[in-house]
Amino acid sequence: MLQIDNTIISRDIFEKKFKCDLAKCKGNCCVYGDSGAPLEKEEIKILEEIYPKVKPFLRPEGIKAIEEIGTSMVDSDGDDVTPLINKKECAYTVIENGIYFCGIEHAYLKKKIKFQKPISCHIFPIRTKDYQNFTAVNYEKWDICKDAVKRGNLENVGLIDFLKRPLIRKFGKIWYKDLKIAAKELKKNNNY
Repeated sequence: MLQIDNTIISRDIFEKKFKCDLAKCKGNCCVYGDSGAPLEKEEIKILEEIYPKVKPFLRPEGIKAIEEIGTSMVDSDGDDVTPLINKKECAYTVIENGIYFCGIEHAYLKKKIKFQKPISCHIFPIRTKDYQNFTAVNYEKWDICKDAVKRGNLENVGLIDFLKRPLIRKFGKIWYKDLKIAAKELKKNNNY
């Protein structure tokens, strides 16, 4: 573990190689899991506000789920998450050529909204959990990402390099710069 500001960072974050391989995983991180994508408190309001602009990008079954459940929901653990279609994939998913993508991100890329997607999706496979005095930053090993790990190792792409933009979005440029300095020091001292 390593601390930067009020974050406690798992060593896996520094050690893991990772680069998404959508052709192989098919975007299944949008499908599998115990519940929808975790949401931060401010994202709940954002989803309510942007839904009319995102709706045209969604599948009919996603629209139905959102209009029955809401733009967000609370799961069995008491966490705020995105709603699901039939307790399976995220209601905001779209499918193109057999690959799951985010309908919110499609609206963002078409410049219909300024919100890219929930931060938990953007920084995946990093997961964060807020505690009273700190935020834990951990790597979530998931079998569906084995091809991303393989590709990251093959191309020598570190997890923190692959997730540079979303990590800056979540924690800021200074935090990311400190993360890179810490990674360099750990590597120099052969700690990973």
